Amino acid sequence: MRLLGITLPDEKRLEMALTAIYGIGISRSRQILAKLKISADKKTKEVTSDEETKIRQELDNYKLEGDLKREISGNIKRHKDMKSYRGSRHARRLPVRGQRTKTNSRTVRGNVRKTMGSGRKAVEKK
Repeated sequence: MRLLGITLPDEKRLEMALTAIYGIGISRSRQILAKLKISADKKTKEVTSDEETKIRQELDNYKLEGDLKREISGNIKRHKDMKSYRGSRHARRLPVRGQRTKTNSRTVRGNVRKTMGSGRKAVEKK
């Protein structure tokens, strides 16, 4: 089954398969299926064409995939343009929501420290 240009996995339950679409999480997936009175336990391949049409029409009410990504990137760009604190954090690729940076977010900052035990090579036997 294809929705919004995304192929949903056939073997998964419908409520989990819908989460493959960007902008739909598990809670929104359950909400949509409850509203349409479609069983969440049904596999994707078992969905009838009538139910598929209902799901398509319901998904048109939400901002998903490309539109949502465009809106999010526009919001980030707006923060950068007005030079807000959040915008400057985005520009420097640092955590935006007040997380600590002394010990966490090392990979983002490029300060990756390898511990002594990591990456140990197999010892040759004599």
